[in-house]
Amino acid sequence: MSDHIDISGVRLHLSQPDDSPSEWIGQREVLQQLLACWLVVDEKDLPLAPRLIGTPGIGKTSLGIAAGRTRKQDLYIYQCTADTRPEDLLVTPVLAEDGKIKYHASSLVTAMLRGGICLLDEGNRMNEKSWASLAPLLDHRRYVESIVAGIKIPANRDFRCAVTMNDDESTFEIPDYILSRLQPTLTLGHPKRDDELAILQYHLPFAELEMLNLTVDFLQQSHQLNLDFSTRDGINVLRYAMKRIAQDASHPVGKDKVWQEALINCLGAEAVDLNEAAKRRQGSLGGNTMPMGLGDFFFDSDDPLHPDFDDENDDEEESEDDW
Repeated sequence: MSDHIDISGVRLHLSQPDDSPSEWIGQREVLQQLLACWLVVDEKDLPLAPRLIGTPGIGKTSLGIAAGRTRKQDLYIYQCTADTRPEDLLVTPVLAEDGKIKYHASSLVTAMLRGGICLLDEGNRMNEKSWASLAPLLDHRRYVESIVAGIKIPANRDFRCAVTMNDDESTFEIPDYILSRLQPTLTLGHPKRDDELAILQYHLPFAELEMLNLTVDFLQQSHQLNLDFSTRDGINVLRYAMKRIAQDASHPVGKDKVWQEALINCLGAEAVDLNEAAKRRQGSLGGNTMPMGLGDFFFDSDDPLHPDFDDENDDEEESEDDW
């Protein structure tokens, strides 16, 4: 495979594909949905560029990698950030040792040219100016224009892409003309218990079953309470706990105590009591508490001047006085 390609007299030096292993466990439906987006059913048909939505650590990137492996195509991952510039996304000029300018194609452009798959990771962290440079790529035109290199770069017919986005507040609001190009939206939910256990065993085959079950039980309870702890959090807790057990092998301690230490050090003290954490979260979001009226800001509830003051006691006192 050549490490460069010439376009309109400009040599582009290409990036390397991602070779990290990934196996998708559970939620087969969303994997099939992603693969369907990348199908082409007619010569005039075009692949879709879907959004993969979910909480941080739920497996959006792993899903994209697994789909790429299923299609047996080279996969490239571009990490979007708040300060990503259009030239970062496309072609970057670099001063070579001989004093000449070399043009390096990004992972996105490399995927376009080689007919691979590009996963734009954390797409809702990127500003509108950078997204605007991708508008012609994401519709029927399927090309980008590099102002830096002064060339138009067409996408190979086999090129596919998807965008991952965290289900939280974006650094930048993505404009509607871009969102209309990033369709459909595929939402990832938390895995079921058996699937989550299998995921932990896949990443940490050396972990003891007791520690695995402690972690899965914690994660499943947090999912039921709509807390933000993810499978990735569980992997980190379990990995740290196993290191602590190995470190203190000569002085064994209770594994549940080690696991709780790992939980606190990785996720904070609030993770120890999930029910209490859920109550605090509900309170911070408003919960079922009724909003205060204006009177609550100025008077105590038992103040006679409060609009909702119950004067029943006053009536009783007046009745006694009448006697």
